[in-house]
This record gives sequence, structure tokens and C-alpha cells, in this order.
Amino acid sequence: MNCRGLILELSSYLDGELDAAVVAEIKVHLDRCEDCRIIVDTTKQTIGLYCNCQPVALPEDVRKRLHEGLLKRLGQKPSP
Repeated sequence: MNCRGLILELSSYLDGELDAAVVAEIKVHLDRCEDCRIIVDTTKQTIGLYCNCQPVALPEDVRKRLHEGLLKRLGQKPSP
């Protein structure tokens, strides 16, 4: 396993969807590679924060401007 391989498998690794042989390869790589350990740890923390947060209600004027901006970027006209 190399850094690129770990990144390609990161989601499946964190979701526990890989077979034991691939997990073992990843763990060996993580023992050697501090950069990948940081990526895995940071991703885990980000997922944890996201899963434990509550949605923030946007004021209606902000929602409208955001919606219009997205439509403009997509090349669509806002509905009246």
C-alpha cells in the first residue's frame, strides 16, 4: 500500500468495508507514514464533528440569495 492507494481506499477503510488483507496493508502503511496518519485522523475527526452537529437555520434572505447564486452558476433562471 502506498499513499495514493490509501487515499483511494480511505472512505471504504473508514466505513469498515474492506477485507482484512487490505486493512492490514493500510495499517502497515499508517505505521510508516505520518502524512497518511494525519489524513486519516483528520478525516475521522471531521466526520465526527459533522455527525454530531446540528443544522443551522439560514435567514430567508440568505437562503434566497444562495439559491439564486447556485441557479446562476448552473445557468438556470430563478423561478418567479
